[in-house]
Amino acid sequence: MLQTDSVPTAQAAAPIVAKRDGRSVTFDRGRIYEALVKAFTEVHGAMDPVRHRTVEQLTARAEREICARFPVDVQIYEVQNAVEHVLISAHEHQVAEAYTTYRLRRDLRRSQATDIGAAVDQLLDKDSAVVNENANKDAGVFNTQRDLTAGAVGKAIGMRMLPPHVANAHQKGDLHFHDLDYHPYAPMTNCCIIDFESMMRDGFRIGNADVEAPKSIQTATAQIAQIIANVSSSQYGGCSVNRIDELLAPYAEANFTKHMAHAARWIADAGKHKEYARERTLKDIYDAMQSLEYEINTLFTTNGQTPFTTLGFGLGEGWYEREIQQAILRVRLHGLGREKRTAIFPKLVFTLKRGLNLEPADPNYDIKTLAVECSTKRMYPDVLSYDKLVEITGSFKVPMGCRSFLQGWSDADGSDRVEGRMNLGVVTLNLPRIALEAAGSKDRFWEILEERLGTAHDALVFRIARCKEAQVTNAPILYAFGAFGQRLAPTDDVDALFRDGRATVSLGYIGLYEVAAAFHGGAWEDDAEAKEFTLDVVRTLAARARSWTAASGYQFSVYATPSESLTDRFARLDKEKFGSVPDITDKDYYTNSFHYDVRKNPTPFDKLDFEKDYPQFSAGGFIHYCEYPVLQQNPKALEAVWDYAYDRVGYLGTNTPIDQCYECGYRGDFDATARGFACPQCGNGNPATCDVVKRTCGYLGNPQARPMVHGRHTEISSRVKHMDGPTGTVGEA
Repeated sequence: MLQTDSVPTAQAAAPIVAKRDGRSVTFDRGRIYEALVKAFTEVHGAMDPVRHRTVEQLTARAEREICARFPVDVQIYEVQNAVEHVLISAHEHQVAEAYTTYRLRRDLRRSQATDIGAAVDQLLDKDSAVVNENANKDAGVFNTQRDLTAGAVGKAIGMRMLPPHVANAHQKGDLHFHDLDYHPYAPMTNCCIIDFESMMRDGFRIGNADVEAPKSIQTATAQIAQIIANVSSSQYGGCSVNRIDELLAPYAEANFTKHMAHAARWIADAGKHKEYARERTLKDIYDAMQSLEYEINTLFTTNGQTPFTTLGFGLGEGWYEREIQQAILRVRLHGLGREKRTAIFPKLVFTLKRGLNLEPADPNYDIKTLAVECSTKRMYPDVLSYDKLVEITGSFKVPMGCRSFLQGWSDADGSDRVEGRMNLGVVTLNLPRIALEAAGSKDRFWEILEERLGTAHDALVFRIARCKEAQVTNAPILYAFGAFGQRLAPTDDVDALFRDGRATVSLGYIGLYEVAAAFHGGAWEDDAEAKEFTLDVVRTLAARARSWTAASGYQFSVYATPSESLTDRFARLDKEKFGSVPDITDKDYYTNSFHYDVRKNPTPFDKLDFEKDYPQFSAGGFIHYCEYPVLQQNPKALEAVWDYAYDRVGYLGTNTPIDQCYECGYRGDFDATARGFACPQCGNGNPATCDVVKRTCGYLGNPQARPMVHGRHTEISSRVKHMDGPTGTVGEA
């Protein structure tokens, strides 16, 4: 039987443990203690003081045996064998079995992560973690299924390619190496702002066609769609059109010049020439923007999804620019098809700027009013606050895809350069796990964070190194034909486009709310000490990113991760490891980035005041959201929030119910059901006769159109409610 004498301290020096992933770490008795607590809890239920005392004694006995037998170096499996021996000798047979089973499950899970057969089986079994990982992919169609199959293989191979300690950290859930289905299997880049201006000015090549400069706005928008499709098939992230109103203005002017020439030939009254040309040009602009909307929504890239595309606009001041801005908004308001459905893509981002469109006296205020109306009815556009964005990121630019922002960067002639730049990928830290492992000690939290940052740094350095291995011929549209801003020869080094801050690589994070909850309780938002602690966390991340940038010459940025399936994955893994912890793992999801707890209902103004302090330390990617009731009859309420946000946050999205039922005419918020979503007025849930649009992690989606996976449509419905958007409410003023 186990003796109950006091726990002696081991006299021998702690050995160095050789981990499976190749790391060497100093022996830590705390890890044995944690594993034994888990095994005892599994066998006996909740721990009490007697069981804690027993675990302490068993841990001390295992420590003495390990240090005596292995004074210098010890393999991890030898540590585990010693623990099992101590349990058996103490007649804790059931606990020994639970401990051994847990270790076996971990080993099997680690092995399966690199097993191609296991990855494909997971896909064939329609594991929701696989088929629903990307909210922008419809797993029911053939080309997406093919891409998911290739992705399953790519993930398994990618796990083998990662540095072993990075692969181990990803598999355990200490961090997340994003987009493993594409990278590192292929040296692909993530998201970008395409250099459309130079491509359309100088021409480009796609497939067998040499494409010349467009002579009209209709041809220009057609070329934009072609470029988007090809770029999206050559990378794995989103792509953006920066300042599209200004980009397209010269081509609209070409239309006007052509119409003036026609008028001079066919209309005798010279006084009507300009009126005729303006009317025809207005129709050309509207038709061109409508065609672009349809082309993007009907595109399918080689990775099985509609290209994640963002259009940025709002800063143009001339007649052509103004008309292009208004056409973009009116096309979106009109909707797609006979039923006027809400377009999912492109994501629209409208820029507010004081003196241009922010206030009633500004020359483009009428366009802001139209943008507000569009957002109340179609959820887009989101808005950028020009001055605040420049303050946070160093220069103005549209986000790449959802929320990834480039930092200010000047090219050789000293001018600010935005277009033709890109991101090389993201690695996200599981911050709530660090807080849970710290067990109430902030000193321990900082120690673990430093350790995890080291692993994250290695993962990001690996991402850079892998991207540098690409050849120009791997993606001609990116490297040879101008999408990335330069035209490289086949033998040129692609690293010329990445180094010296031209590209970014991103350190992501999730769960600041849960981190503070671990130390200050779940209702900490009004606790100044708690908030300062969370700010210290992101300050630390930003400081490390700056030091890594200075040491390497590559721009490391901090990214407030849009977590998609990661919000579930980390929480699920941590619930397995730590059990159900109030306000942390008991919710079964983690809060995205720095956002306010989604279970609370602050006003939009309170929410923005709370969140505004974080983006300066997350300049590589961020967005704020507020949730509203139906706003279609009250656009001034939304405008009031936009105005309040202007000097506080750089990027703001709108969450408002815009679901539509074509059976009874209802407009508002559909009810989530076991089979998807249903009209609250007539019960209609048929995707053919209703339009359900929800915001998920920064962009819109139609969950009603997704097929059910093992009847788990409610999971999709629930995830929609726990992503970025549902926080911050405003009444109908």
